[in-house]
Amino acid sequence: MIEKAEREQIIALINREVVPAIGCTEPIAVALCVAKATETLGCRPQKIQVLLSANILKNAMGVGIPGTGMIGLPIAIALGALIGKSEYQLEVLKDSTPEAVEEGKKIIDSQAIDIALKYGIEEKLYIEVICEAEGKKATTIISGGHTKFVYIAKDENVLLNEQSTQSSSKELENIELTLRKVYDFAMTTPIDEIRFILETRNLNKNAAERSFKGNYGHQLGRTLNSQNTNLMMGNNTFTHILSYTSAACDARMAGAMIPVMSNSGSGNQGITATLPVVVYAEDHGKSEEELIRALTLSHLAVIYIKQSLGRLSALCGCVVAATGSSCGITYLMGGNYEQVTYAVKNMIANITGMICDGAKPSCALKLASGVSTAVLSAVLAMENKCVTSVEGIIDDDVDRSIRNLTLIGSQGMNETDKLVLDIMTNKRCN
Repeated sequence: MIEKAEREQIIALINREVVPAIGCTEPIAVALCVAKATETLGCRPQKIQVLLSANILKNAMGVGIPGTGMIGLPIAIALGALIGKSEYQLEVLKDSTPEAVEEGKKIIDSQAIDIALKYGIEEKLYIEVICEAEGKKATTIISGGHTKFVYIAKDENVLLNEQSTQSSSKELENIELTLRKVYDFAMTTPIDEIRFILETRNLNKNAAERSFKGNYGHQLGRTLNSQNTNLMMGNNTFTHILSYTSAACDARMAGAMIPVMSNSGSGNQGITATLPVVVYAEDHGKSEEELIRALTLSHLAVIYIKQSLGRLSALCGCVVAATGSSCGITYLMGGNYEQVTYAVKNMIANITGMICDGAKPSCALKLASGVSTAVLSAVLAMENKCVTSVEGIIDDDVDRSIRNLTLIGSQGMNETDKLVLDIMTNKRCN
């Protein structure tokens, strides 16, 4: 068993990275930064300038903003100034009302909001907000984490300055993890110390079930849950996993005012790390303890992989999150540590390279692809089959295989990231 002091550190890490969020975390983080700037200013801003890293801009262009029926950053920024409360963190817009949305539209129409790229920075998660009114100015900066304020100033008075040139992944590197340690923690920690992870089931399953009753996004979850789909694919655990996971994403990406439990700053990652594990456990009558350990394994595996990948990259987050859920499913199927490593290698060999082209309703399709691969990888692992080190980017050592994945996502795909943003911005200008 891992020593108590280290267990407490890991538990604190999970609690820091697995948190509730309403709406896509990139525009919500922008709204949070605006809310803090407005609070610092002390009055409603007359002008709001927002400077963003390319990855933040990419992930905020096509996603629904909760409770608004609108897409994109302007309404998120306006509501951040009008009703946002920074103390709510990633639920900053939960007090939104139809009246606030109408007022927000007036702010947008007044041309008070200016959104631009921030040039000359390496950080992929960067948000800078400058609010002005009545000759006063407030500046806030979030960098390296969706809720991590590194700079706050009112006029010339600097209230906080923790700016650093370190990459966002450094925030997650304060605990040395390996897949072996992740597995041992999940398997041996006293169950009452990790029972809190069940809240991921409660929030994310609720999001999926509410989505089944609505008309969100491309309605992939509802479609996969329909009688016609059952005739084609069957009414089984596999289709249940696909439908629940994609349904929660449908609602979230469409801007439903429904909280989900995120992982490492992403609601879709939280959904993908949770629901396949929950559905498998419930369909196969697994005990509560087994579910707790499987969810802990899944979520902590995602956190571990994100340590070297960073919070935002050109690699779709569902690749990482589905790898976590494949670990959890393998355990629930009776797999041991070696078989969990097989599942991870199978995942990396299969869907590494899936691009992130922003947050939007079609993310549900990618989540469905990711979790279908998670199931396939677990099934192969339980047959003691895995991709070997003579094939592609897989190494005999599972941690080096993970590192190969994250190197491709964090470094190798940087040019892809630039090209994707270029395509997206030029397409919308035509």
